[in-house]
Amino acid sequence: MAEFKGRCVVPGTCKAKALVSHGGFNTLASFQNALMFGDKKVKCGDQNNADLYKKPMAGVALCLPQTIGSTTGGMILFTACSMGRQPACMLFSMPIDPLAASGAILADVWTESKMPVVDNLGEEFLNAVKDGDEIEIREDGTVVIL
Repeated sequence: MAEFKGRCVVPGTCKAKALVSHGGFNTLASFQNALMFGDKKVKCGDQNNADLYKKPMAGVALCLPQTIGSTTGGMILFTACSMGRQPACMLFSMPIDPLAASGAILADVWTESKMPVVDNLGEEFLNAVKDGDEIEIREDGTVVIL
C-alpha cells in the first residue's frame, strides 16, 4: 500500500482500477470516438498515446502526468460527464491545466456525474501506480494504491 497527498480540484471519494499513462493526455483525441460515435466503453482514440490507445477509460482511475493539446479539453471533460462516459476519477502527477480543471469543476456543479480530480501527486505517484491497481481516493485529496 502506498499513499500520496495531492491537491483536491474536484472533491469526492471513489475506488477504481487504475489506467496509467506516462505521456500527456490529449483530451479531444482520447474522447472523440466516445462522444461523437457512441462508444459507451469510451476506448481511448489517441493513437499517439501508446499507454492508453484503444483501452476503455469509463469508470477507471485515470492516472496521468498532465493534459495536452486542444483548448476544447474542458468542454470535452464536461461533455463526457454529462453523457455518463467519464473516468471514475482523474489523478495527475503534475498540476492540472486550467481548461481541464474548468471542465471537471463545471461537470461537478452542472451534472449528476461525479468525477473526483486530484493533481500535484508527484512523479513518485506515477512511477508507483500500475494498470489494474486498486485506487482509493479520499475527500481530502489523499490517493491510496491498495
